[in-house]
Amino acid sequence: MQAKKRYLILVSAGACLVLLLFLGGLPVPASRRSQVQRDGHRPGPRWPRFLEHLQPFVPWDQTESEGYSAHMAARQKRDASSGLNQGRRCRMDSCFDFSLCAKNGFKVYVYPQQKGDKISESYQSILASIEGSRFYTSDPGQACLFVLSLDTLDRDQLSPQYVHNLKAKVQSLSLWNGGRNHLIFNLYSGTWPDYTEDLGFDIGQAMLAKASISMENFRPNFDVSIPLFSKDHPRTGGERGFLKYNSIPPFRKYMLVFKGKRYLTGIGSDTRNALYHVHNSEDVVLLTTCKHGKDWQKHKDGRCDTDNAEYDKYEYKEMLHNSTFCLVPRGRRLGSFRFLEALQAACIPVMLSNGWELPFSEVIDWNTAAVIGDERLLLQIPSTTRSIHQDKILSLRQQTQFLWEAYFSSVEKIVLTTLEIIHDRVLQHMGRSSLMWNNHPGGLFTLPQYSSYLGHFPFFYAPLGIKPQAKFTAVIHAVSPLVSQSQPILKLLVAVAKSPYCAQIIVLWNCDKPLPAKHRWPATSQPIIVIEGESKVMSSRFVPYSSILTDAVLSLDEDTVLSTTEVDFAFTVWQSFPERIVGYPARSHFWDANKERWGYTSKWTNDYSMVLTGAAFYHRYYNYLYTNYLPASLKSMVDQLSNCEDILMNFLVSAVTKMPPIKVTQKKQYKETMMGQTTRASRWADPDHFAQRQTCMNKFASWFGTMPLVHSQMRLDPILFKDQVSILRKKYRDIERL
Repeated sequence: MQAKKRYLILVSAGACLVLLLFLGGLPVPASRRSQVQRDGHRPGPRWPRFLEHLQPFVPWDQTESEGYSAHMAARQKRDASSGLNQGRRCRMDSCFDFSLCAKNGFKVYVYPQQKGDKISESYQSILASIEGSRFYTSDPGQACLFVLSLDTLDRDQLSPQYVHNLKAKVQSLSLWNGGRNHLIFNLYSGTWPDYTEDLGFDIGQAMLAKASISMENFRPNFDVSIPLFSKDHPRTGGERGFLKYNSIPPFRKYMLVFKGKRYLTGIGSDTRNALYHVHNSEDVVLLTTCKHGKDWQKHKDGRCDTDNAEYDKYEYKEMLHNSTFCLVPRGRRLGSFRFLEALQAACIPVMLSNGWELPFSEVIDWNTAAVIGDERLLLQIPSTTRSIHQDKILSLRQQTQFLWEAYFSSVEKIVLTTLEIIHDRVLQHMGRSSLMWNNHPGGLFTLPQYSSYLGHFPFFYAPLGIKPQAKFTAVIHAVSPLVSQSQPILKLLVAVAKSPYCAQIIVLWNCDKPLPAKHRWPATSQPIIVIEGESKVMSSRFVPYSSILTDAVLSLDEDTVLSTTEVDFAFTVWQSFPERIVGYPARSHFWDANKERWGYTSKWTNDYSMVLTGAAFYHRYYNYLYTNYLPASLKSMVDQLSNCEDILMNFLVSAVTKMPPIKVTQKKQYKETMMGQTTRASRWADPDHFAQRQTCMNKFASWFGTMPLVHSQMRLDPILFKDQVSILRKKYRDIERL
């Protein structure tokens, strides 16, 4: 009996083994599967599973005709037709031609728009941002990177913005070259019901700047993950973050909030459908509504009426601005508008979107500004957020504001950040460090071509605990011929040279007359270097001349009247504020409600927003930034008018620091008029002078997208300034007599 049982068991086991081998083949070992996943490459279209490690022998373009498509999953068929698998292994070293960047550097070409091509407002903003950047070139022969004029932002076939026949249009481009050295922008991909990441055409070897991209499809150090932004997102500038001041402790009315759609069926419905489990109507307010779409009532469930009623009780912006944390769950796609909304509102994002490659993750450390959650652990989110210490909350909140203003507040900043990331890959030896990207003022204002050492940038002195050099270089802008030994410029040279902090004096000769002979200049204890200005234009005074070796630059007009004591005091103040402009002549801006434009005033008040560079200290890095960051259009305007260069420098420095300049003492002697000895100088006394400066103000504000200037009422005077004490106790006693 027992022998019979053993016989039956053996026969059954053998039959099962044969059946298993026949139907499915032996499975690939787990270690091999994990190896494939770690490499980041999805296997190609597969034959029956017992040959799954082999690629099909039939060419890609013959698979359907030969009937092999019956063995392919729907998603694999889409990938095959769109070319995703072909470019799946692309990296910079395999799918990017670095030789195109060797001659002219990192230049970006935008294809000319063709008649009849419809372009969305958002894509027009992207193209305009590229064309207005320092990387743009209109010559494809100089280009390192190419951007399509064909609108690729919305690839949802149900969208009115969907561009048909894109595949044929792209392939017909003479410079396409299989997508090599091309960048494609995309916000929406796929359509109902599965919302795949297929763009509907073969991207070849092109890079993707894509919103809602998954970690599975993201090609590290090749693609760029960008945020999902609405059509109303401003092209330039953008609003500042909503955090006006820090409350201690940093808690708000609500701890955690969310208000948005709830999907009753299809992808993205699981997480939002479960939010009601966590909602408590007190400090955790998570609201969803079913009331969206044309046929929502067909799919209506038992909770819809209750959810809709609760949803209408709360105002979204009020919740957003009064909550410590904001939940950012996935929607139909991985990304969500809630992400940028939370950043701007200083509401710490709590991410619930498994597999989403966060925007600009290559350079931004999101652990310093967001809480990365797991959709599978939704019920633990409230206890997790409650356990975060208030010091950490304050730090996270401040970082949301920095990241919003540095990289996300406008389409232009999103586009420029994308280009700068690719630029750093191309020129790896001059790439920015993580500290540059994740600390104020951010990667867009920290140009690594200037230096790779943080200690060379004025805004990193304080965090690094270092001080600027104790010497300065004076740069005197000369536009008048040297005809008399009593001219102000000669007196200025003597006064500046007497300062113990002066390392050298540079005279920038922008006069039409020839350079004076060496013996015409006064004998001083410090060297005087005379340089002829480039093209004799105003912007040449801010060129980063190699002769300037000190951190501090004292910028002077030729007719400025300053004593040695005033120079010393201003430099001493600048050493405490090396990231700002510090000087004497102050001016202000205002909004003219009648004309609806910015105005410029030189009236003597206690309020100012600019310190003119006719007598001011600043860090030499701003010369480099002025020359290499600002567009040629603004500098050309300055040069044509021979005016406004000082205003433009103030705009630039305030945009970087988000702070006003610093005025020292009450000096009133400086006037915005030049010596009227030549026709070149006399235009400074032109009655149109102020009108030009107001025009400049509005032109500059338009380019920056906002008004970066900040008002201040602070003036720094020497210790014991005008106090009724002995003059011998005062270090800068001569200033009181001026």
